[in-house]
Amino acid sequence: MTDKFSKMAKKMKSNIIRELLKVTGKPGMISFGGGVPDPETFPRHEMAEISREILENEYRYTLQYASTEGDPILKEEYISLLKRENGIEGLELDNLLITVGSQSALDLVSKIFLDEDSIYFVSKPVYLGAASTFSLRSRQYVYMNLTEDGVDLDELEQSLEEIKVRGDIGKVKFIYVISNFHNPGGVTMSLAKRKRLVEIAEKYDVLIVEDDPYGDLRYDGEAIDSVFKIGGKDRVLLLKTFSKILSPGLRLGVVIGSHDVIRKMVMAKQAADLCTPSLTQRLAARYLQRHDIMAQIKPTIALYKEKKDLMLAELEKNFGDMEGFHWTRPDGGLFIWFTLPEGFNTDEMLEMGKSENVLFVPGIAFSLDDTCKNSMRLSFCLPPKNDIIEGVRRLKKVIMEYGEERNLL
Repeated sequence: MTDKFSKMAKKMKSNIIRELLKVTGKPGMISFGGGVPDPETFPRHEMAEISREILENEYRYTLQYASTEGDPILKEEYISLLKRENGIEGLELDNLLITVGSQSALDLVSKIFLDEDSIYFVSKPVYLGAASTFSLRSRQYVYMNLTEDGVDLDELEQSLEEIKVRGDIGKVKFIYVISNFHNPGGVTMSLAKRKRLVEIAEKYDVLIVEDDPYGDLRYDGEAIDSVFKIGGKDRVLLLKTFSKILSPGLRLGVVIGSHDVIRKMVMAKQAADLCTPSLTQRLAARYLQRHDIMAQIKPTIALYKEKKDLMLAELEKNFGDMEGFHWTRPDGGLFIWFTLPEGFNTDEMLEMGKSENVLFVPGIAFSLDDTCKNSMRLSFCLPPKNDIIEGVRRLKKVIMEYGEERNLL
């Protein structure tokens, strides 16, 4: 029956990270693959207590269908959190939508904005989850190269001007950015670039989609105002998640935007999954009421910082004196972008990595045009510290064998 598949279904590809997770549990395997939080950081005891209470005392809500818009108690608590921690004010319940994780939010963004001829801007490299859902709707993407302080805004402005000159500016639907601790790049957009990005978007009347799943996981330096705070809800759509600060198993994302955009996303969600589970929404709401979530994640931040610093030290130890090898040095988040000399193909190297019991995500997974072949994404959050040391050693063995076989070293 494969001949009956839709055109969209025929364009679908398996997510390489989900495939890697299938072999992550193999005995002896060290995975730098998925951005999977360390389960020891989950507040399981507090969540177990709340779960029992809301099942016993709030079962009329927690075991029933929820509204498509989301639990109003959770939305109220999240508005308070955004005001307290991010200085974002002036939000109402209708400015928020609770989704089944941020991937669902990205899917809704593509559904309400993208047609086959729609133009959108993404970074290079680009987050895999965004690339996969956007490209199903439209292949009319425009790259912005990623630099050490965010996307190249000169490229963005030049491309927008060229599109305007040829009369297609109305087809440009949004500029997609990960402002903090980019996935996979690890870099953070500077304040100056955030302000200029808003100015460019206003000049050409384009929406900014700011994806910020990692912003609360800052290990070094000072927090920077979000693009949303600078540009406001009529210019910026902000995507947040509970996966990195509470638990990915809850599958809870939050979209913050104008009434008009949120309302249209609600309509799309009604046709997609009807509602986000009542139980996990209320669990998160009660957790926010009882606990200071930012204080609760301080031990998580300390642990991830240690792991990040250790991986950076091991990369320096193993590759620091080798020409053509370089990597990003993130101030937070979960990822390091590791680039090898030209000629290396990390997609080809993946099977060698599996044989040596070390996993990474090939760079080609983070492109829409099969580029970034000589890069890979490394995640430091899940492996124990000893495994980080051993994993980088195994990774060097794979790189050396591949490079020597092809006279690349």
